Amino acid sequence: MPDDSHALRAQSKFIERQKKADDRASAKAEYELEAKMRNAKIAKLRALRLAKEEADKAAIAEKPKGSKPSRAARTATPIKRGVGSW
Repeated sequence: MPDDSHALRAQSKFIERQKKADDRASAKAEYELEAKMRNAKIAKLRALRLAKEEADKAAIAEKPKGSKPSRAARTATPIKRGVGSW
């Protein structure tokens, strides 16, 4: 009889350890999958950000430099003062 109880206890401990090992393995696999997905998302967002920055640089480079009126042209117009200009 004592041998049976020891054997049952040993078998239950073995099963419990196997279950914990399986749980650890599945948790690790889930964690690694989430990490892969997160890294893929980060890479995609980084690529989008870099593409936008390049497009912004290109837009600034293509913008004509003389589009803003000169200071003399801005101050040459008379300033209207008085009650009617409010």
